[in-house]
Amino acid sequence: MSDMAYFYDPNKTFEDNCDNGPFNMDLTSVKNTGEPQYEFLGHKVYLPFGIPAGPLPTSKHTTAAFKLGYDVVVYKTQRTVPFTGNKFPHILSLKLDGDLTLEKAAGSIVADQNYPEDLSKLTITNSFGMPSQGPDFWIDDLKKAIAGAGKGQLLIMSVVGTIQDGFTPDDYYNDFAYGAQLAADAGAPVIEVNLSCPNVATEGVLCYSPESVLEICKRAKKAIGDVPLLIKIGYYRPDQQDLLEEIVEQVSPYVAGISSINTIAAAVVDKDGNQALEGEGRLKSGCCGAGIRWAGLEMTKRLDEIRKRKGYSYAIIGVGGVMTPDDYKHYVSHGADCVMSATGAMWNQYLARDIKASL
Repeated sequence: MSDMAYFYDPNKTFEDNCDNGPFNMDLTSVKNTGEPQYEFLGHKVYLPFGIPAGPLPTSKHTTAAFKLGYDVVVYKTQRTVPFTGNKFPHILSLKLDGDLTLEKAAGSIVADQNYPEDLSKLTITNSFGMPSQGPDFWIDDLKKAIAGAGKGQLLIMSVVGTIQDGFTPDDYYNDFAYGAQLAADAGAPVIEVNLSCPNVATEGVLCYSPESVLEICKRAKKAIGDVPLLIKIGYYRPDQQDLLEEIVEQVSPYVAGISSINTIAAAVVDKDGNQALEGEGRLKSGCCGAGIRWAGLEMTKRLDEIRKRKGYSYAIIGVGGVMTPDDYKHYVSHGADCVMSATGAMWNQYLARDIKASL
C-alpha cells in the first residue's frame, strides 16, 4: 500500500497527512487546454467537477487536485479554534453487499482496514470529528490554496461552527458567521458552511433544524457580503420532504448553492461485533463511497425538482459515491450543476481526467 497514490492516505494519521501529504501523486500528466466553457457560481471552469470538503486538508492537497484536473476544489472544513478531532483510525472499509440502504444503516455493519480493489464496492467510514489546525494556520494556508487554482478553476472554502464551553445557540450560530468572515477576509471566492454537523440546541444534526439553518445562513451571508454562500446538507428521508422544502424555502434568499449529501450514518463494528472505531460516541460513523451513491443522486433529483417547481435559482452540487465517469453523468442528468467525489478521487487520482476523456 505504501506506493499507492493518495490525496489523503487512510492508513496514516491526520497529522501525517497534513504534514507530508499528498502521497505519490502524478502532478504532471493532466493539462486543461483551450478556454473554459462552463460557468459555476459566476466563475468560468473547465469542468464543474471536483473534490468536496474532506480529503484536502492543506494548500498542498488542493493545489495537487487542481494540477490533476479537478476544477472545483473544496478546502477541508475549518473552525475558528484549533480542534483535535477523533482518534486514529478514521477510515475503515465497510463489508457491504450493494448499497448502504437506510435499512442496512439502521443495523450494524462490519468494517476493517482491508479495502477492495474494485472501487464499485468501496464504501468507507468518515469518522474524523472535523479536526482543524485553527485560523493561525488555515488563514495563511487558504491564501496559498486560492493562489494554487489555475485558469478555469475554483477554490471553495468550507467552515463550521464549534460548540464551546458556555455557548448559547446564538454564540454557536455566530461562530459559523465568524468562520465565514475569516474565509472571506482571506479572499475565498466561494464559502460553504457545513450544516451536516451537531446542533447545540437539540443535540440532533443541524441541517434538520429549520431555525438553526436559517439563523446560520442569515448571519453568514451578512458577514461575507457578495461572496457566494453554499450550504452542505445531509440526506433527508422521504418522510422528511416537507422539512427539506421548508429549509430550502427559508435559505433561498441567502444561498447561491446547496451541496448534498455528506454521509449516511451507521453503527460500525469489527468482526466480533464490537465497536470498530475507538472513542466515546463513535459506534455510529458517517459512511461514504459507492454505497451512498443512491442517496446523493436522490437528493440531487429532489433539490432539482424543488428548484424547478418553486422557481429558485440555487446551484446544486451533487456528492456521494462518484467513482466513475458514468456516475458523474448520472448526477448531471439528475440536475447537478457541479459534481464532486471524495472517496472516488482518494482511490483514483485520475478520476477527473477519466471523466473529461469520456465526455
